[in-house]
Amino acid sequence: MPSVNANGITIGYETFGDGEPLLLIMGLGAQLTDWPDGFLELLVEQGFGVIAMDNRDQGLSTEFDWDPPSQARSVLGLMAKRPPKTGYLLADMADDAAGLLEALNVDSAHIVGASMGGMIAQSLAIGHPERVRSLTSIMSNTGDRKHGGIAPRLLPAMARMPEPTRETAVERSIATFKLIGGPHWDEAAHRARAERSLARAFRPKGTNRQTAAIMASPDRTDGLRRLSSPTLVIHGLADPLVRPTGGIATAKAVRDSRLLMFPDMGHDIPAPRHPEMIDAIRRNAERAR
Repeated sequence: MPSVNANGITIGYETFGDGEPLLLIMGLGAQLTDWPDGFLELLVEQGFGVIAMDNRDQGLSTEFDWDPPSQARSVLGLMAKRPPKTGYLLADMADDAAGLLEALNVDSAHIVGASMGGMIAQSLAIGHPERVRSLTSIMSNTGDRKHGGIAPRLLPAMARMPEPTRETAVERSIATFKLIGGPHWDEAAHRARAERSLARAFRPKGTNRQTAAIMASPDRTDGLRRLSSPTLVIHGLADPLVRPTGGIATAKAVRDSRLLMFPDMGHDIPAPRHPEMIDAIRRNAERAR
């Protein structure tokens, strides 16, 4: 598995195809192997050279060692609007992505991020605009704490979930996505991905550290208002983890952005919608020319 040293850490990545460079940034606790089956292949078919990366604290990228709050404590802190102490922020993770592109001699790329990956992608566009040809933010928010929050009904269930062990990680992931996935969420496909990712790496404290980074990071709205990169925002109307107002607020903040919302999408990337999503990403990329 290839890796590079960039921004003071090791970053694991994989490449697919050889077209226009497109960087994929996954979400909270996820590895590059967690992109849904077929999604990367469709991007390659659309003429992209895909770079998928592991965020810090997950997969084969550097694992940190500062002590994070538990997920339950993080959820309670979110309810009380108290940001946790943290060893890094989303902006640092965006610097990782910029460093990866530099190490790969990629001057600029189309950037696609999902959930926390969308937050990182936004931060990359704000902090390193020269690296971003176009931006796609999927099921994410602006970090303004007013839009795109968790549905209140989810908070007790999320807070009660025990910390995962290697033995329980797959079933814990499935239980989570039963709460947040949309009507097309496929348990069997998710289980296969979860098992594949578990065999590759298991970093539950990394997930808690990333959660702390999300909660401690500032509102990106003002930075988004300054963006000039062509921007596409995709969100599901059935998303209870990052409610649809997060996507709407993102699209409102970015000048001349495009908003694509699906009534049958929760906090997942549903297979029946892949062709429409990929086509929209392609059309957004064309606006950069």
